[in-house]
Amino acid sequence: MLTGKQKRFLRAKAHHLNPIFQVGKGGVNENMIKQVSDALEARELMKITVLQNCEYDKQEVAKELAHGTRAELVQIIGNIIVLYKESREKKTLELP
Repeated sequence: MLTGKQKRFLRAKAHHLNPIFQVGKGGVNENMIKQVSDALEARELMKITVLQNCEYDKQEVAKELAHGTRAELVQIIGNIIVLYKESREKKTLELP
């Protein structure tokens, strides 16, 4: 579980990132969870866009992705979800 100070730090780091994945009409599936998990291992912090044609609520999508990848949900702002998961091998971010 992230503290408020850690979330603030991660939000600041994520501000300049571009979204890597998009959740569309199909919603979240096992393949997407696997790809997001692999990307989180490489990057630790990432943004995901929820498209307008997505049938599911962005809160549901964020919860599903965070649970499936065992990541921490940092922020949902607009249609952007920010996820963080500490990397085992390529640790780059040092949380306060």
